[in-house]
Amino acid sequence: MSLAVCPGSFDPITVGHVDVVRRARVMFDEVVVAVAHNPAKKYLLDVERRADLARDALGGLDGVRVDVVPGLLATYCADVGASAVVKGIRGPADLDAEQSMALMNRHLTGVETVFVLGDPALAHVASSLIKDVARYGGDVTGLVPPAVAAALREAPSIGETR
Repeated sequence: MSLAVCPGSFDPITVGHVDVVRRARVMFDEVVVAVAHNPAKKYLLDVERRADLARDALGGLDGVRVDVVPGLLATYCADVGASAVVKGIRGPADLDAEQSMALMNRHLTGVETVFVLGDPALAHVASSLIKDVARYGGDVTGLVPPAVAAALREAPSIGETR
């Protein structure tokens, strides 16, 4: 059985993330969406809320589960027996950012990274942009799953700037 880990901060999960996970699931028997928490980063949503929103967004996909990564991704992949890491790529900048991480993960555990090209129709969909649009009262419908849109409207740091 092949298992892939699709890691990210998912702050928040977007329709682009969901698209990549759906397509990864076709390639692997199981996909674990691994919600990362880096104590050095500031997140809009806490790690459990991000994981819950990912579970809601991906709940209908057979063979997909969501987990929180407690530490180093390479260690997590070894612990769950992953044969690959899956990363979505929107363009050259994403590839540049992901290449060194892919090489480090392979160095540490031998796990390979599979890059899935994002749907060109979703190339503009990025969590950071979604948060900016929501922060200023813009409509994020169609860019994120419905539960995420509601969570963004309720997020304290989003609502404070309106």
